[in-house]
Order: sequence, then structure tokens, then C-alpha cells
Amino acid sequence: MKKQELIDIIRQKKSFLCVGLDSDLTKIPKHLLEAEDPIFEFNREIIDATIDVAVAYKPNLAFYEAMGINGLLSLERTVNYLEEFRNEVFVIADAKRGDIGNTSQQYANAFLSHEGFGFDAITVAPYMGEDSVKPFLSLPEKWVILLALTSNKGAFDFQLLETENKRKLYEEVLIKSKEWGTSENMMYVVGATQAKMLENIRNIVPEHFLLVPGVGAQGGSLAEVCHYGMNKDGGLLINASRSILYASDKEDFALKAAEEAFAMQSEMEVLMAKHL
Repeated sequence: MKKQELIDIIRQKKSFLCVGLDSDLTKIPKHLLEAEDPIFEFNREIIDATIDVAVAYKPNLAFYEAMGINGLLSLERTVNYLEEFRNEVFVIADAKRGDIGNTSQQYANAFLSHEGFGFDAITVAPYMGEDSVKPFLSLPEKWVILLALTSNKGAFDFQLLETENKRKLYEEVLIKSKEWGTSENMMYVVGATQAKMLENIRNIVPEHFLLVPGVGAQGGSLAEVCHYGMNKDGGLLINASRSILYASDKEDFALKAAEEAFAMQSEMEVLMAKHL
């Protein structure tokens, strides 16, 4: 998907909501466990309930890989189902890959190519540097979403360390990675609980999209993220997972997920009108 196509979807839906499909067999409604493929059935109902307001979906690979081949089959069915909405949504593999060049190329083929899963984008860890990231940028109209500043407690272990250039390590990642890709094929993960740092991040990468987890169950402020992080195109994908997926554990789970998603979209529409 091209950048302008994503921007058009955001404007059309008046939303920049990304639904994280962190689908956990131990948390989905129990009546679904009777289905042939409970995880896919759960995902399908969540997608149907939120497709009018979601501009992106982000399966977290850990939840599928943990179930072995059956989990990967559920993932494949989910991605194939999302293909039916090809012009309506951006689909992200939350895989956090990154390895030596030839291995990264195989990861890129596995997750981004038509022969593989065919995702639009993949999250990538930058620690091993340029040759571990560039293979993911080799496929046309596919995206790397590079980890920059995360919202977990351990982010302080490395990401905020000061380098000899008097910059934080996450700033070095942003600056250096601009040599590898462009705002047309690279985004960055920035946690919502680090919202005030978004102003500084925007000074470094003013044109790039930012994927922002941490709004909702993790307590990040959507208004604050938009205040510091929105650019002229919007430039944000706000991920919500648990707050939407598990709004109910009963047979009304899809209805409750829809209510949560539409509530977020309503707030997003107001914020877009204010900032764009």
C-alpha cells in the first residue's frame, strides 16, 4: 500500500485506529472454543465489528506462533480474510524481526511477499543495524515499522541512554534510519506513554507515520498523543488491542468491541478536525 492510499483511508473513515489482534485462546469467549478454528472465528467477528472505523489491523505473531502450526493456520486465514478488504485497511505483522541480511531477507519474503503471508508492513528491531533492516525495504509498496521508543518499563534500559553525541539512543535510531528508508516505506513505533517525547521525535521525523501502542488498556492519552505527534497528513496509527478485543468475554463480545472502537473513532474524528 502506498502512503497516499493510507492517508486517503484515514480521511475517508475519519479514523486512525489500528486494532491489534493479540488473540489469546485463554481469553476469547468460551462459546467460540467449540468452533473448528476458534482464533480465526474470534478475529473474523472482531474484524466485521470494527471494519467501518479501523484503518489497520495488527496481528501479534507471538500469539499465533505459541500455538504452533494451528496458530499459523489461524493467522493465514485471518490475513486472507483481511484481503477481502484490501482497499480499506493496512495490515501489519507485529513480528519484531531483525537479523543478519540473508536471514532478514527470508523474514521479509515470509511476511511481506505474495508467496508468504502478504502483510503490508512488519515491525522490525533496529539493533543489528542497516543490513538487518534494508531487506525488509526491498519489496515495493511494503513497509518497515522500526522500533524507536517503546512504552514498556525496560525501554529505559537502553533507549534513553545518552550517546557520545549527547543524543538519546532512540534519537540516533531515528536519525540513522532515515538513510535507509523514506516516509513512503518506513514508520516508527512510539509508545503512547512517552507522548511528551513525540514533539522531539517529530522534529527528527516530521513526515513519517508513527505507530503508537499504549492507548486504552495501558493508559496512554489519545489527545496528548495527537497534540504532540500529529502532522499535516495525520501521521499516526493508534493501536488498541485489549480494550477492544476483550471488552466482553461473553457472546456479545463483537458488539462490545464495536462500541469501544466506535468510541475511539469518535474521539479521533474530533481530534482530526482540531489538528488537521
